[in-house]
Amino acid sequence: MRTEELPERIRTGRPLLLDGALGTELERAHVPMALPLWTSRALLDAPGVVERIHRRYTEAGAEILTAGTFRTQRRTLASAGLPDLAEELTRTAVALARRAAAGVNAAAHTGPPLVAGSASPLEDCYRPDLAPARAVLEQEHREHAQHLDAAGVDLILVETMNSAIEARAAAEAAAETGLPFLVSFACREGSGETGRRENGALLSGEPLSTGIEAVRDRGPLAVLVNCTPPSALDACLATLGESGLPFGCYPNLGAPRADGLPSEPQSPEAFATLATGWVARGAALVGGCCGTGPEHVRALAAALTPSTTSSSTISSTRPK
Repeated sequence: MRTEELPERIRTGRPLLLDGALGTELERAHVPMALPLWTSRALLDAPGVVERIHRRYTEAGAEILTAGTFRTQRRTLASAGLPDLAEELTRTAVALARRAAAGVNAAAHTGPPLVAGSASPLEDCYRPDLAPARAVLEQEHREHAQHLDAAGVDLILVETMNSAIEARAAAEAAAETGLPFLVSFACREGSGETGRRENGALLSGEPLSTGIEAVRDRGPLAVLVNCTPPSALDACLATLGESGLPFGCYPNLGAPRADGLPSEPQSPEAFATLATGWVARGAALVGGCCGTGPEHVRALAAALTPSTTSSSTISSTRPK
């Protein structure tokens, strides 16, 4: 299957397998991950390690690799005194994922993975109150989306969105490129801003449904939830399912503790078992966020691949 056939695969095909965490694997490799640069520091200091991590996810069976562009926006780099490296580091991140995708003999049921460009909140993922004004959100997300497009991604993954207003701005920017895109929200289980129990709430306190409605008319291929532990995910699946849009999820393993370990550890096998339940509820895309690694993706691939594998493949139509 070619990139332009991705919408049909998401709507009617077997579940699409995303990769797992990049930052977690960099930490495991003892690559410095200090804020504000986080994973983008590795693009400068350890690009070979980044490429190896992408390669391991490809070998595990991931069908979409998310390039390490989570923190390559000009705003983040400016806070570290590197504002002029935004486009260059975005290109570097995409090139590393592309090389990893092309350099591995993927599992029999897939071709080389597609490469998604990550578009994250401009400020702290867990502090929606720090987001800049709407006009700034629109301008800076537009620039980042243009950088992703110029770098040659196959699709844009607007992810870890913590408020409806920023999700809208990032989705509009992605749509303007003409590339296919996904929108994923960071949620918590609990009461929304109305004070009543919601089926998942954004970190801003808005209902998840509000975030979905904010991006619906921009035409995302699917809406997802990520950076949310499995214990809170079930509360979101009902809203995702009721949206009428294709949906998916790639949860984390809980918030990191002081020792850096996740608060909801799951073995790869246990994580895969949970994922089969998400698929049974209609999830068309599954993968992992913080705390997951290639072995989690490998277990997902084994759990979600039918015994008689399809011969269809996904291949990029973008230049390598």
